[in-house]
Amino acid sequence: MLTNIEFIQQSLELHLFFARIMKEHSFFLEIGFTPKNINFIRQCDYIRREFDMFLADVISISNGVISPDVLKSGEAVTPYTLKAEMASSYFTGITIPIELTESELGLKGNDMPVYNSVLEERVCILNERGMTLTKALANLKSTILSDVISCKMFTANYPLLIDHILREAKLYYNTIQKIQNREKVNLAKEANEQEIFWNRIMAEHSKFIRGLLDPTENELINTANNFGKEFDELTKEAKEAMDKSVSISKVTEDSLKAVKDIKKFKEQGTKGLIDCKIKSIIIPLLGDHTLREANHFLRLLNIFENVINK
Repeated sequence: MLTNIEFIQQSLELHLFFARIMKEHSFFLEIGFTPKNINFIRQCDYIRREFDMFLADVISISNGVISPDVLKSGEAVTPYTLKAEMASSYFTGITIPIELTESELGLKGNDMPVYNSVLEERVCILNERGMTLTKALANLKSTILSDVISCKMFTANYPLLIDHILREAKLYYNTIQKIQNREKVNLAKEANEQEIFWNRIMAEHSKFIRGLLDPTENELINTANNFGKEFDELTKEAKEAMDKSVSISKVTEDSLKAVKDIKKFKEQGTKGLIDCKIKSIIIPLLGDHTLREANHFLRLLNIFENVINK
């Protein structure tokens, strides 16, 4: 069972990462519709703004409470987030509250926060709110995916991308639920499941990047394609480790190296998009979004490696 401090820290750290991811999913969906689907545009816009307010409330109570390692990881915000938001807002005309990012950049971590019962109660309420919002977004994503694959709707987003972000919403919801129930995570078991999940996510990121680059960007297309193949193989290996036919420590070691490499690729790509050095149909915020997910996975892998090698 989680201690009170673990409950508070893990909840806030989860929200700082995933609430931003969810609001950006809503943004990516919103800008991908045609004018015919104005009702879906409005629904995504509404949920996006709800997550903006939710994230603002999370940030307001996170200073001096969350782990310094989470802040250092770059999974909440990166050095590129602010500029990526500004560029994406400029391109779409959608107001993105950059003050949230500015506030997050000023957060301080604390390895030994002092317990506060009022804070615990506020976090408990936030968790319930996070589950309600995430469930609503997941249901909307399911409807959109169903309409797209049955040719009832056109969107600029790949069907796989909609399925991809639906899986992430489900992971977020289930993790909040576990924390809310004060369940302690079995890191050895969790390592396998998380590596299967996130290696697949990294593979799909690579394929999305490949497909959204201008056809003249041959070198970047080839690099993205190679990463896609590498992470497909790592996903397969992680599944085999679940069946004990491959060593989980070997998979973790290989995944760690691959994620470090793709992190550099995404970082260079995000900077290139912001600086208008890459020809593509990739909105700059998508580059930073995928970079933060790589940073999150990298932090998890470092934790898993320490647990496995003990």
